Amino acid sequence: MKLAFSTVATPEWTLEQVAAFAEEVGYDGVELRTFGSGSSRFACDPALTSPEKIRKILVPTGVGVACVASSASYEAPVTPPVIGHILGGTPAGVKLTAWAVDLAARVEAPLVRVFPGTIPGMDSRASGMARICERLDLAVATARNTGVQLALENSGSFTTAVALSELLDRVNSPLLGVAYSPAIAALDGEDPANAINVLGDRLLSVKLRDMLNTKPVALGEGTLPTRKFVEALAKSGYRGWVVHEHDAAWLGEGREDVRSVLSRSARAVASWGAGAMSARGVARGPMAVR
Repeated sequence: MKLAFSTVATPEWTLEQVAAFAEEVGYDGVELRTFGSGSSRFACDPALTSPEKIRKILVPTGVGVACVASSASYEAPVTPPVIGHILGGTPAGVKLTAWAVDLAARVEAPLVRVFPGTIPGMDSRASGMARICERLDLAVATARNTGVQLALENSGSFTTAVALSELLDRVNSPLLGVAYSPAIAALDGEDPANAINVLGDRLLSVKLRDMLNTKPVALGEGTLPTRKFVEALAKSGYRGWVVHEHDAAWLGEGREDVRSVLSRSARAVASWGAGAMSARGVARGPMAVR
């Protein structure tokens, strides 16, 4: 497996600072959070920098772009079908996906993170599913011939691997997989370790966080079973991205030093993964954290 951190941990850092820190600590990559063209919400939003400059910053460090993490989603509002098609045009989520896919291709990122969306309470699940899948079909089409895959993160009306699998089965495209958050799935009663079997090779990325008394902390220092899940991943032979999503961007004042948190998390994940692989008699791969 390959280790990255999300830039939701570093909203004030420039891309140069992100790359230098990732190289220093030994992360294999970074997940670049973006809010779309023109956004200046994060100093390290890739929308603020040309793809050529992003590559120029990252390539010398050996740090890859694990994913372009967009806000694209495919909500299914209750709208009369004919009126929706005539007036709605291309759904906003599909437009944002197309933009993010183009960016990902140009910075050589393999994935674009998207959200499935929430089915409104007054809508039936069947009709909501149909509209979300229709938009997913359009979104997937934007990734054809780009080398980029879309990774659906469990959220909204689809918080578990089982729920996401229903979407994946209906869209049925090799360009669509899952960015799985064990913390979100566990809230809905899913055993995250079992999700590895449910998703199989459709598991493209894992989003790890840990919490202590509702506060984000370094991995392994909270109450979520992060170690158990990383060990299960390693034993399964998973070779994709593991992304530490430390939500510093949403904490405001009083948050812990992010450099220390990310460093401790990297050491913990590397240790857990190496231990699990050693138990299987497998040589250690990436994640040689310094």
